Amino acid sequence: MHRPNVTGDWREYEGDHKGIRVRVHSFKKGDVPPEGRDSDARKLKYFSFRVTVENRAEEWFMIELERRHIDVRVGEDGDSAFIDYHSKEIEGFKLYPLRRATATFYAAAPARDLDVVAIQVHMDIDDEPSAPHVWVGGVDVPEFSTSTSVETGRAKGSLVDEVSKFLEGRGTAPGEVLGD
Repeated sequence: MHRPNVTGDWREYEGDHKGIRVRVHSFKKGDVPPEGRDSDARKLKYFSFRVTVENRAEEWFMIELERRHIDVRVGEDGDSAFIDYHSKEIEGFKLYPLRRATATFYAAAPARDLDVVAIQVHMDIDDEPSAPHVWVGGVDVPEFSTSTSVETGRAKGSLVDEVSKFLEGRGTAPGEVLGD
């Protein structure tokens, strides 16, 4: 896995999926699905986030982005969050050139862990699994960037700066692949 993206950043795919880009954004604390809470998550704090997929290629792609394509980890220990089955997914959608599609996911976790959230997205594009990409952020942490620039959002004390310092402390250089 390469360095994680910060919430709000666009991540472009390469190879067979060139022209597709995706981002995780719009965290909202306390956002419960319109259909109500799942009984398994009643004691947890709900939050939502959006995943937007954009097609900048000259051809259309069939995309699927469902709960099974999302892995949400919270807190410093990376505990798994509950993803609600009332999430608004993208199922078998033809994404034409210069169009976007957005899915809204509802998740729940202990409130104390919502300041550190990592979301891995590995959607299906043309019935093939895409490379996974990870975004880091927090429910109450503002989005600093919506560009693909590495330097954007690197202000001292920003989330990107903190993540970079953490990874450098582990001996990981920019662009280097992290361990399994």
